[in-house]
Amino acid sequence: MIVVLLNAYIALLALFVWLRFIPFNTFWKISPVIVLLALLIGLFIPMGWGAPSGPAAVLRNSVQIVPSVSGEVTDVPVAANTPLKAGDVLFRIDPTSYQAQVQAIEAQLKFAELRLGQFSELQRRDTGRAFDVQERESEVAQLRAQLDSARWSLDRTTVRAPADGYVTNLALRKGARVTGQSPVMAFIDTSETIFGAEIPQIYARYIEVGQPVEVTFKAAPGQVFTGKVETVLQAIATGQSQPGGLAVAPQGVQAAPFVVRFTLDDPSVAGRLPAGSTGVAAIFTEHVKAAHVIRKVVLRQTAILNYVNPF
Repeated sequence: MIVVLLNAYIALLALFVWLRFIPFNTFWKISPVIVLLALLIGLFIPMGWGAPSGPAAVLRNSVQIVPSVSGEVTDVPVAANTPLKAGDVLFRIDPTSYQAQVQAIEAQLKFAELRLGQFSELQRRDTGRAFDVQERESEVAQLRAQLDSARWSLDRTTVRAPADGYVTNLALRKGARVTGQSPVMAFIDTSETIFGAEIPQIYARYIEVGQPVEVTFKAAPGQVFTGKVETVLQAIATGQSQPGGLAVAPQGVQAAPFVVRFTLDDPSVAGRLPAGSTGVAAIFTEHVKAAHVIRKVVLRQTAILNYVNPF
């Protein structure tokens, strides 16, 4: 943008000199340099504070699907990248052994409840001991707990979608054996779409929640979407301390950008943009408002160039 403005000034200067409106003396010869410095110091450098900009991305939460029980997969009814609703079946595990366990515990519980009734009747007739009744009550309680656990395991042989979304990179097939320790598929949660932008630390000082945002994405060339700042993340990886058994290992400290989360005014845009879409976002603060127009023009230039610029 600064090149466009400077070239426009030089073109006007050449026109006025040619029309003899101004003399071509030393001052006008060095005036392009003066204009360049004025634009840099007075507008483009402060624009980073008043309307900071940075790369933006569309993110979605990924859930690793880890089965709660082990067994052989008998059915995988889903297809990769097909929209699913919360509760839809992802795959089924052979329930034979778990169903047999439920039936066995049900039979034991039925017998234990029968014996409890018999001992309780004997106690009411003063021919039985209270200890025997308490022992049978404990046995019944234990079997009921085991039955609840067995039924839970049986129910988990059908693995369902945890939220609205889709399965990606699906490799699981019928006949595979799964365990309750290893993830078997990746589920992309589409119930929430996260928009984030990286802003250099020196430009993030004036960013506040609720400020207007404009963003353009490579996946939607020529379009500029509006939104608002949701939050400025208060921690990044370079500022994270983790417990460990080693002394501090000094590393080169770099001014990594801060991450700003924002929302779009049109919720339908989130559903159209694939996860991983990238672009450029600009945030308009309450400072250096004169630079807002320049930032808007630059952002729209970027949106148009997205038709031909793949990088």
